[in-house]
Amino acid sequence: MTVTAGPPAPAAQPSPRRPSGAAGRHRAVKVREFRRAKTLSGALGVTLLGAALPGAGYLWSRRRLGYVVLVPFLIGLAGAAYYVGDLHRAVDFAFDPGRLQVASVVLGVVLVAWVFVVATTYLMVRPLGMAILEKTLGVIVVALLCVLGTIPAVQAVRIAHSQADLVATVFDNEQTATAPKNVTKADPWAGRDRVNVVLLGGDGGVGRTGIRTDSVILLSMDTHSGKSVMFSLPRNMMNAQFPEDSPLHDVFPDGFRGEGDPGSWMLNAVYGQVPALYPNILGKSENEGADAVKQAVAGSLGTHVDYYVLINLLGFQQLVDAIGGVTVNINEPIAINGNTDAGIPPTGYLEPGPDQHLDGFHALWYSRGRWGSDDYQRMLRQRCMVSAIVDAADPLNVLRRYQDLAAAGKEILRTDVPRDLMPAFVDLALKVKEKKMRSIAFVSSDRFFSGDPDFEWMQSVVAKALGPKTKGGEKDDPGKAVKTENACGYHPVD
Repeated sequence: MTVTAGPPAPAAQPSPRRPSGAAGRHRAVKVREFRRAKTLSGALGVTLLGAALPGAGYLWSRRRLGYVVLVPFLIGLAGAAYYVGDLHRAVDFAFDPGRLQVASVVLGVVLVAWVFVVATTYLMVRPLGMAILEKTLGVIVVALLCVLGTIPAVQAVRIAHSQADLVATVFDNEQTATAPKNVTKADPWAGRDRVNVVLLGGDGGVGRTGIRTDSVILLSMDTHSGKSVMFSLPRNMMNAQFPEDSPLHDVFPDGFRGEGDPGSWMLNAVYGQVPALYPNILGKSENEGADAVKQAVAGSLGTHVDYYVLINLLGFQQLVDAIGGVTVNINEPIAINGNTDAGIPPTGYLEPGPDQHLDGFHALWYSRGRWGSDDYQRMLRQRCMVSAIVDAADPLNVLRRYQDLAAAGKEILRTDVPRDLMPAFVDLALKVKEKKMRSIAFVSSDRFFSGDPDFEWMQSVVAKALGPKTKGGEKDDPGKAVKTENACGYHPVD
């Protein structure tokens, strides 16, 4: 039998060897598949996590780059919490234009980086092989997420820019001849128990000469408790007094008076007249008129006046519109426009009614309307307007309308309050807002005549209002100095 040999067996092939060393590690990294989500919803969930906690999406997909993103984010978050967690530090930051500008730039850079992280997170974790519809939906959702996250960041950048501009314009550490001495950030009130600020309403631009301050209100605040008292003085008060240690007392020993038009010697003329007649009499000052009014109020009321805030009444309606309007009670018709002296009738009226919500234009005439009413009635309405603005300026409303408020404030405000003291003033303002504000107006009565005021009596009223309350003490006679707590209530006049 013949035996036939089969095909030769294949030669044994050598088994492949795994690359070793650096080449092997490089190849392993090159072929390694990073973690991806299994579904579109899963990918969007990881992307949302990466948006809320930048870098977390990178870590989920097994990329160590996530630590490079996450750690700086957490450090920045801790830094923000350091300021936000303490109101005094936050306000100190908010009144430093340099830091605000740096913060706005940093926010802009962080915003760009955040958008990049969110977009790349989605690209890394999205599942492969999705249908066109799913791809389109994923892109739309991620784009919306970026837009929604960008809106508050852009708003924060705008607020930082606006605040820096406002602070640099209004709180520019104006040189003054009458500001308190020995004031520091550690002791902002120089050891005093009260800080007094005169609020002036002028009839022109805050930088214009020749302004008449038709509204003069002294706000006295207890630096410990926040209890405050407002004293309203009529614009037509004659013979305003100056403190005995003031150079103005040497010039006007019998009060602010002189020859010529009596209107040139009323309280509202001090702002323009004193710098014109006696320039630099009080020393170096960027606003000699305000210094003169501060001394006139201090001498007339027998107390100190530390700072002033001047508001341009012609731009006042911008401020009211910026906070969304104010709510007041109107007890009798108040004229819009009109000139009693010239016989020009009003063009309209604010009608009586409780809780009337006024825009800027109507709030201005609520404060200024004179036809059919006297200066004293207008003075009381101005005091009510101050309270209405305080009530409307709640933190949420201010933040929501901050852009408009900053723009209006830059145009209509001027003050000699030092920038460094603003954190202390904000702390005090919050205390004042929590307390009921007392108010006293000097109006025509058996004890007060604006043409020849009894300053000794006025000073006694102020001393009593600012002094400690005593039980069983003599009550104020409303015919002498009007307590205006109820003047802003609704009690219509027949």
